[in-house]
Amino acid sequence: MERNIERLQFISQGDTAEQQITSIHHALDVGVKWIQLRFKNQEEKAVWILAEQVKRLCIQYGAKCIINDWVSVAEYVNADGVHLGLQDIDISTARLQLGKVAIIGGTANTIADLQQRISKGCDYIGLGPYAYTSTKERLSPILGSAGYHTISSQLGYANIPIIAVGGIKTADLLSLQSTGVHGVALSTELLNANFAQVVQMKQILSQFKAHNDVAHSR
Repeated sequence: MERNIERLQFISQGDTAEQQITSIHHALDVGVKWIQLRFKNQEEKAVWILAEQVKRLCIQYGAKCIINDWVSVAEYVNADGVHLGLQDIDISTARLQLGKVAIIGGTANTIADLQQRISKGCDYIGLGPYAYTSTKERLSPILGSAGYHTISSQLGYANIPIIAVGGIKTADLLSLQSTGVHGVALSTELLNANFAQVVQMKQILSQFKAHNDVAHSR
């Protein structure tokens, strides 16, 4: 099934629902078409109440709505998909629950992680962190551009979209261009960006030589 995996993705921020909505609204206003709702350390009910609002916003702006961690919430609000960490529910289990149409992404830090994600049928992989980031607890070892090059040369990314994530700045995009990644997931950098700057980011990302042009087919 074909998956349209955006090259520019936003990971939401905020300790409260209001802060989350503000961050997501900004990302949508500046032209981002992929929103990953990441609302950590919350009860399920709080996440799905927020997710309902985010889903409506994404429909309004023509953007994808991806829920971080919560497969049950993604199913409840009919989100476009879910992004799962290494300690979250198994990807194959999530696929059974969400169905064939849902986009399922997974986090990875090492070649072993990537191989495990690929074997379970991920649609894309968030590989990182690229650099230090204060938005994520229990940070895995930092990869940097060299780490992406090393993993790519050893694994070849196995015909799956790889999204670089973690502390990425606009200035880093050019150094990531030759690593074989499909795109990037940003948070703070997009909150500090305006529409013209996002257009510039998209232009750079359109030149990325990833595994294919737009979508992952299988």
